[in-house]
Amino acid sequence: MPKQMLRSLGGLLVALAVIVLPARAGTTKLIYSFTGGAGGEYPDTELVMDASSNLYGTTVQGGQFGSGTVFQLTPSSSGWIHKVLYDFQGGADGGEPYKGVTLDAHGDLYGTTVAGGLQVGPCIDTGCGVVYKLTKSGQSWKQSIIHSFVGGSDGYGPGSRVTLDGVGNVYGTTPTGGTQGAGVVYQLQPATTGAWTERVIHTFTGGADGSGGSAGRLVLTRAGNVYGVCTTGGAFAAGTVFKLTPTPAGEWYEITLYSFKGEPDSGFPYGAIVSDQNGNLYGTTYYAGAHDRGSVYRLSRRNGVWNESWIYSFHGGTDGSGPISTLVADAAGNLYGTTSAGGAGCNCGTIFKLTPNDTGATYGVVYRFQGPPDGASPYDGMAADSSGSILYGATVNGGTGGDGAIYQFTP
Repeated sequence: MPKQMLRSLGGLLVALAVIVLPARAGTTKLIYSFTGGAGGEYPDTELVMDASSNLYGTTVQGGQFGSGTVFQLTPSSSGWIHKVLYDFQGGADGGEPYKGVTLDAHGDLYGTTVAGGLQVGPCIDTGCGVVYKLTKSGQSWKQSIIHSFVGGSDGYGPGSRVTLDGVGNVYGTTPTGGTQGAGVVYQLQPATTGAWTERVIHTFTGGADGSGGSAGRLVLTRAGNVYGVCTTGGAFAAGTVFKLTPTPAGEWYEITLYSFKGEPDSGFPYGAIVSDQNGNLYGTTYYAGAHDRGSVYRLSRRNGVWNESWIYSFHGGTDGSGPISTLVADAAGNLYGTTSAGGAGCNCGTIFKLTPNDTGATYGVVYRFQGPPDGASPYDGMAADSSGSILYGATVNGGTGGDGAIYQFTP
């Protein structure tokens, strides 16, 4: 295991002005409702779109064996056509896939499951989880396991999407396991033989460096640095933003960029971070903020120090509450995200828009989910099409049958 080196950078909490204005609503419509059973249910998934405008994602439950699915939605003149690409059996092939799949340059799909895999280790479920690959062959898809966690130093229970680099390495996190029991950051390296080798590049201690990663995937820069978020741990036990840098000796150097302080600061981030052209980092937290209903935060670097400011603090009413999502930006620099609750009378969640500026941000709700037959509980962020003008997302509940839905939002 590579030597771990820890260093924390101080951060200052800065209050910014937030202007709340009525936002242009845009258009939101459901494009698919899950039916449960063999069709899958509970789509706690981010979506990804290929060059042919097909959407891909996962359902945690349902499918032929009840252990979840990987699905494809294809646009047609009569609507969107749903197809199950793979049914998890819950055994060696994995089970309960959260947060969707990652598409590579060849059209292959990579993802994780929190359960299944080898029936060994200290895991409380049926196996410690897997990282899998789906490869298209004609009209069918073949699944292969590229790593099956055993619940020791390699971690277990991966529940977030993976990230790929330019040479085919796969990066991800586990929320538990590792030598300290607080999760790991792992790298999977392919060999010409088709085998994969796992390397743990950071083991979380649960202390200043954070604990367990988050539901958001890692962000990999062109320089080879890895950025991520921990939902818990850190100096104030309210989560962290961290950076991993590879060294010439082949080790990885970990820096805690910011430790969230909890209410009234931000705290407990679940979604991944995104960056703007100036190098600022943005994300959401499920709790804390001024009202303990979650926040949207910004990290800005000045004189080598990362300073945090929440640019919006949710009230928990019609403006939404409890954001778990990763933000997505449009071409103009506006940020869009979802809240898992709040909004309309059914507490079914919202889509919101933020326009950051030097002194804060302008906030507005652009849609409030209504519950069945509309969507409900958008746990994940949205994905943009190739033009960046149409966004797609999933709700874990709602839809015509109450088993979750996929929606399209046009700002």
